Amino acid sequence: MLADRLKNTIRDIHDFPKPGIVFKDITPVLLNADLCTEVVEEFAKNLKSTPIDAIAGIESRGFLFGFLLAQRLKKPFILIRKAGKLPGKTISASYALEYGTAKIEMHEGAVQKGWNVLIHDDLLATGGTTAAAAELIIKQEGIVSGFAFVVELDFLNGKERITDISKNINSIVHF
Repeated sequence: MLADRLKNTIRDIHDFPKPGIVFKDITPVLLNADLCTEVVEEFAKNLKSTPIDAIAGIESRGFLFGFLLAQRLKKPFILIRKAGKLPGKTISASYALEYGTAKIEMHEGAVQKGWNVLIHDDLLATGGTTAAAAELIIKQEGIVSGFAFVVELDFLNGKERITDISKNINSIVHF
């Protein structure tokens, strides 16, 4: 089963990025091209009935499988980046962190009015970044047609924060 193979490949990095945190590192998955292909195919299969006009990937690990999935589905790929990283006109959304706030941005006009946009990131934790990404899509009159994550940390209840936006939440591995 793909989820089991991913669980056996994803490594735990203790005390990163700060003491007490156990970081779920997907970089070992990237060393296995066949496993990466399986991840993309699993998303493609699970999202077959989801209307998707574009895929938005959240910086930075959301770019990895998000872009591959966009290529597989022959859909445009939209970058959602940390503030100040995109050239040209951008729109932004802020979200809370335990120690302050952060801001993400996307290019103004990246989403066409009425587009169904799938938001992808490698991991769903508390849902703050994902909710802010959805805000960017909605600000440009797009529709969030769903979310896709390689990993979901169920104990942090991030799903609760985004189900009002879309109940279409696809996660391959749950911890």
